[in-house]
Amino acid sequence: MKNFMDENFLLQTETAQKLYHEHAAKMPIIDYHCHLIPQMVADDYKFKSLTEIWLGGDHYKWRAMRTNGVDERFCTGKDTTDWEKFEKWAETVPYTFRNPLYHWTHLELKTAFGINKILNPQTAREIYDECNEKLAQPEYSARGMMRRYHVETVCTTDDPIDSLEYHIKTRESGFEIKMLPTWRPDKAMAVEVPADFRSYVEKLGEVSGVTISNFDDMIAALRKRHDFFAEQGCRLSDHGIEEFYAEDYTDAEIKAIFNKVYGGAELTKEEILKFKSAMLVIFGEMDWEKGWTQQFHYGAIRNNNTKMFKLLGADTGFDSIGEFTTAKAMAKFLDRLNTNGKLTKTILYNLNPCANEVIATMLGNFQDGSIPGKIQFGSGWWFLDQKDGMEKQMNALSVLGLLSRFVGMLTDSRSFLSYPRHEYFRRTLCNLVGRDVENGEIPASEMDRVNQMIEDISYNNAKNFFKF
Repeated sequence: MKNFMDENFLLQTETAQKLYHEHAAKMPIIDYHCHLIPQMVADDYKFKSLTEIWLGGDHYKWRAMRTNGVDERFCTGKDTTDWEKFEKWAETVPYTFRNPLYHWTHLELKTAFGINKILNPQTAREIYDECNEKLAQPEYSARGMMRRYHVETVCTTDDPIDSLEYHIKTRESGFEIKMLPTWRPDKAMAVEVPADFRSYVEKLGEVSGVTISNFDDMIAALRKRHDFFAEQGCRLSDHGIEEFYAEDYTDAEIKAIFNKVYGGAELTKEEILKFKSAMLVIFGEMDWEKGWTQQFHYGAIRNNNTKMFKLLGADTGFDSIGEFTTAKAMAKFLDRLNTNGKLTKTILYNLNPCANEVIATMLGNFQDGSIPGKIQFGSGWWFLDQKDGMEKQMNALSVLGLLSRFVGMLTDSRSFLSYPRHEYFRRTLCNLVGRDVENGEIPASEMDRVNQMIEDISYNNAKNFFKF
């Protein structure tokens, strides 16, 4: 019987162990998509407790706690102490066997705090106190955590109206780790609620200095903000969409739809889809002009629990995997940009594993030989960024594309304790490839190429692809 989470955790063969320890483990981290709060990096934030850094905003843990019968006030409540919340999490952990939370929890304790104890109700207090003692030390600040995990670059997720003041402040402070913005313009195409859309467009007008009264004005304002993001080092955009939009439309229709919604009128479903289709193309063209990479995170059904959404708002643990037949729309959208010679580097992130092969085959339709892996199958996302989900994603990519050209892992997280997800991914990758070598499916005589492939997927591919 293997020991739990020893140095060869998840590494089932000797080849896998060598690949990880001699190649993957030494590579720095490029976290090219995350939701860190830029102000925390700029201010080098000091965390008040383990609960704040670990449970604050972590809807993965909240979902598990609710499922385990823990009252909401111990998840998101204001009338419970940090210790009471942590105690309820510690009570939940022994019930999370086979859930990735069990592995993540202990990997984070081990790598961040040097704690090898198993978290349960009996050990909760000593672990809590030991972690809080360490969090009081300067090296456990927000920047300290990034240094601890050998992070080289992070890309946050930012709205076009954001000032990016904290990115600027961080850069000007001389902090050695790059924090770059990512353009996330979802609100500029969110026309479902006219009042919200108008309010957003008015803010866009203010920050861009453009008086917006029609559709062309709005695009001019977005372009100014796009230019500003580029000046601050932005290299990527990101779109959180339910599905791909590729309706047929005319310019005149889109201008009329803008006038209608900006004037406060509700749009029909057809008008909403046409507007979103047009905006995706315009954003894709902007990114192509700058040489950016566009990312699409699609497939989530959000805010399913109306009662809890009204109480807590979005991103609190009430989202799930959706079912969308989006392959034709995805192909049509990519083809539109490609036909006009304006398809930039693209990463497609799928949330429903039944569509893994759909995406893996979609990539090959639009690879053009200009750069390796121009169209990427993004790593397992959200509900899929665990061992089984990552293996399925990499297996589909391996069979139907080139795993060797994969840009690898990202945290997609708000937490400064999520960097071990890169280690978890690298161990899973090395185990997959190492097993093939041991089974005679990859020749042992090609180990130099195999070693390089592991280092590339862990770090080099992302570094070169995004031109960091």
